[in-house]
Amino acid sequence: MPTAAIARLPSSPFRHRLSERAPAKINLSLAVLGRRADGYHELSSLVAFAGAGDRLTYEPEGAPGLDLVGPGATTLAVEPDNLVLKAARELATRVTGLRIGRFALDKRLPVASGIGGGSADAAAALRLLARANGLTPDDPRLYAAALATGSDVPVCLSGRSSWMGGRGETLSPVALPRFGLVLVNPRLPVATAAVFRALGLAPGEMRQPPQQPQDFSTRAEALAFLADAPNDLEPPARALEPSLGEVAEVLAGTPEVRLVRMSGSGATFFGLYDDCRAAARAAKAVIAARPDWWVKSTVLG
Repeated sequence: MPTAAIARLPSSPFRHRLSERAPAKINLSLAVLGRRADGYHELSSLVAFAGAGDRLTYEPEGAPGLDLVGPGATTLAVEPDNLVLKAARELATRVTGLRIGRFALDKRLPVASGIGGGSADAAAALRLLARANGLTPDDPRLYAAALATGSDVPVCLSGRSSWMGGRGETLSPVALPRFGLVLVNPRLPVATAAVFRALGLAPGEMRQPPQQPQDFSTRAEALAFLADAPNDLEPPARALEPSLGEVAEVLAGTPEVRLVRMSGSGATFFGLYDDCRAAARAAKAVIAARPDWWVKSTVLG
């Protein structure tokens, strides 16, 4: 793949032929089972996707590269190797003659926030390249390129609620009921590597994976399971950044909230509600309390 440059544009170029949503990935539960010999951590996570996310547009005939637009564009300006371009390169090494075009990323999710923004963007790029090059969604080369790009990219490529195992390579679809969802990020950086180190797992130490129900038919059923299936990375993340406790407390104080938890390695927390109206009311309360935080009301599932 030719060297591709990243540029920032003052406004979004909506003349592209193809577009894909890149929804936020939410780790509803996350069990860290141990450290593998290859250095990766073995995980078991219930993953779902939000109605909110980034949007990637694509011009198949454009010069290879990536333009950045939207509220989060400036936060990515220092990244010369955005995951969108990495995903395109990984696919190009596996598909002879792959047609590469130009992407424009409308960045709306906070960066490095535990909700898979970069991974979702990379997955959207792979779906766009598949459409432009006549690849079927189940082409194994897409999955291989996704895994080579990042551990969270395969589940984002599928875009379905799933059990995610291994370092991200094992996926099993699971049915989830719809929830109202509020996402809150305090605009604080929390380094993923530091959170895993703080977890303190010794090399070779392995835990038993939690039981994985096949499907959840009701919100009550899902909430009952999640009550006993936490995010193992939340305690070490809070220890590294004690102010994260305030995020959880503010969300927990909103009316009608059913569950409050951190997603991934942080620093985004989520609140689950029975419907989008309750989530919208809760988001207004959080914004009133902390207008400096990033807050988004949406749906899950």
